[in-house]
Amino acid sequence: MHTDTPAEAAERAAGLVKRMTLEEKCAQLASLWHGVDADAGDMAPHQSEQTEGAAAGDDALAHGLGQLTRPFGSALVDPAAGAGRLAAVQRRIRSNSRFGIAAIAHEECLAGFMAHGATAFPTALAWGATFDPDLVRAMARQIGATMRSVGIHQGLAPVLDVVSDSRWGRTEETIGEDPYLTGVLGTAYVTGLQESGIIATLKHFAGYSASHAARNFGPVYMGPRQFAETYLTPFEMAVRIGRAKAVMPSYAANDGVPSHANVRLLTGVLREEWGFEGVIVADYFGVNFLNSLHGVAADRSAAAGLALNAGVDVELPGADCFGEPLRAAVAEGAVEEKTLDRAVERVLTQKIELGLLDELPEPAGTVDLDPPEARALAAEVARKSVVLLANDGTLPVTSPPARVALLGPVADDPAAMLGCYSFPNHHMRYEPESGDPYPRVDVGVAIATLADRLAADLPGATVEQVAGGWILDADDAEIAAAANAAASADLAIIAVGDRSSLFGRGTSGEGCDAPDHALPGRQSELLEAVLDSGTPTVVVVISGRPYALGTAPERAAAIVQAFLPGEEGAAAIAAILTGAAEPEGRLPVGVPARRDSPPATYLGPQLARRSEVSSNDPTARYAFGHGLTYTEFAWDEPELVSGPEAGPEGVVEVEVRVRNTGDRHGTEVVQLYLHDPVASTVRPVQRLVGFARLPLAPGEAGRARFAVPVDLAALIGLDGQWIVEAGALELRLGRSAADIAATLAVEVTGERRFEPGTRTLATQVTVETVVG
Repeated sequence: MHTDTPAEAAERAAGLVKRMTLEEKCAQLASLWHGVDADAGDMAPHQSEQTEGAAAGDDALAHGLGQLTRPFGSALVDPAAGAGRLAAVQRRIRSNSRFGIAAIAHEECLAGFMAHGATAFPTALAWGATFDPDLVRAMARQIGATMRSVGIHQGLAPVLDVVSDSRWGRTEETIGEDPYLTGVLGTAYVTGLQESGIIATLKHFAGYSASHAARNFGPVYMGPRQFAETYLTPFEMAVRIGRAKAVMPSYAANDGVPSHANVRLLTGVLREEWGFEGVIVADYFGVNFLNSLHGVAADRSAAAGLALNAGVDVELPGADCFGEPLRAAVAEGAVEEKTLDRAVERVLTQKIELGLLDELPEPAGTVDLDPPEARALAAEVARKSVVLLANDGTLPVTSPPARVALLGPVADDPAAMLGCYSFPNHHMRYEPESGDPYPRVDVGVAIATLADRLAADLPGATVEQVAGGWILDADDAEIAAAANAAASADLAIIAVGDRSSLFGRGTSGEGCDAPDHALPGRQSELLEAVLDSGTPTVVVVISGRPYALGTAPERAAAIVQAFLPGEEGAAAIAAILTGAAEPEGRLPVGVPARRDSPPATYLGPQLARRSEVSSNDPTARYAFGHGLTYTEFAWDEPELVSGPEAGPEGVVEVEVRVRNTGDRHGTEVVQLYLHDPVASTVRPVQRLVGFARLPLAPGEAGRARFAVPVDLAALIGLDGQWIVEAGALELRLGRSAADIAATLAVEVTGERRFEPGTRTLATQVTVETVVG
């Protein structure tokens, strides 16, 4: 068991580095990806060509090893056998190291531990919909405990990219379109994962989601103010508040500088300004891409030098550039050995802190990667993430009608509940030439479909199921059959959405970018045909991004949105439909009004909104933060507890009382937005600076108090530095970004400039039940 203090670990690491050969040092910065399922298709960009000729077996372990890449996530592995094999590999690695140093084993954990048979949690976009950092922290702690139980040390999550265009395939991996929500929930995830002993890895640093035309890997063209204020803020929160121990650079180049070679970003901002003390790990093949894709390095040795000098410490997933090419660069003097030593010291310090120079524990004889407590948490996250977008009173269906038509291509597909970083969908094969374009894969865990749940949860009703075609394809006869089934029913429930996977094998996920906001395939036509039937229709969207829903907002009886809610997702959706649970989710991204709606988020300045000088209206059909309940809430006038003035170093305290005036339990999510009417640079019309969940029984009242640091009004001034400016501010309390209940005026009495990394980044929130 490791007992060194951080200072002792660093001192011990420095001593080891002085005794190491060049080969041993480079080995600590390299990785090994072994046992990849060759039939599953690429699981990383350009994987097929990048892994050709890679060292394997004892050759790769000759001088020790820095990291083991995805020993469970790369192929179907029995958990107990996998833990045993991992322990055996670690013994070999230690025996090949003169200093007995084991490797850090990392895995993906964005939707749970990405291993066969592990709990498939909801996607990060669903976490965003919960607006519940305590729940996200508990989920992450459980995920980490499961990973730790089989010998994993590092998790490649969370994703802190802020959505700028939801056509981007990786929207499902993000927490949403708001940097504050992303920062708060991302920090909660980091805290929970690291409480369990797993290193959290922030990705993708930074600006990756702002790629040109929402194309994966696309270049990013962004000014320094937007970059700092929107895209860096969640990372700063997770580093400075969450104390994240690892960061992964983005594949993208921002303004022509690839993140893996960006000295200003990786060393200047991350380490020197924010005080990051952990390890920077490359995204898969990201170092080599400096040569092969970005063209800023002549060869792999030059790529290794650029990355190492910028601050990258470890190459993943193999030793493509940090192996022989790096050794050659150091030996020839192209890379200074002190730069190499710096990275090795960081890696060894982290390994000492993990106990990887001590005797490793033997794996348990039996392993359960989907224990009851994990399923319970997955169910709670799924339930709290379901968003009720619209309802004319049809929901909840407490008295089932005689005939229900269950329609749509995702109603009877368990994999439709999962994100691309769940094990089954990550390994999904796409075979469009076969009768079933998505052959069933061994999901490894019990996943009910919506059809399964509604058959059980609507007793007494006759449920007729008609798919209406595949997600990516349908013919006229299939659409007509679904419409006819709807016409003969008392209630139609149509489930539309995504089948998530990678690199074009799905409709959502990494490399599955969309040309517009339309539902994939002919699902839009299917939806309109069902609505044309005249039968009251409930639309259920199970997707990795928001989609335009045609005339459904005007014609559907109700609309429910679930963002790939995981293995317990069907139960959560059915519980909301039948009233067994209350809808609590709020939108972490806006839902576009039309399939051709321009890319937009609520964060835009005034000139980004609808205007008379442009015929293209970007207004969302359902705004960020929107979500209905089955009850009603009355808000009292909010109170500015701290008074109408605040100094530039002060805190503004706001309080609001909310009462549940309905006859059902419900949760109100009070959202606090900041508006800066006049500033030295153009500001967003408003941006989130706090939120509070108030679960209330019928007749019960609650109070939310926000202590907002004036620092949250800071902006990047004309000189490029963070500043709080004197003048008027507005704090807006709302039910969503488009539903503001009250506005409070505050005057900031002076200006304040900041030393880098010193801003207060979060609002303190207090919630209590009140009497009377």
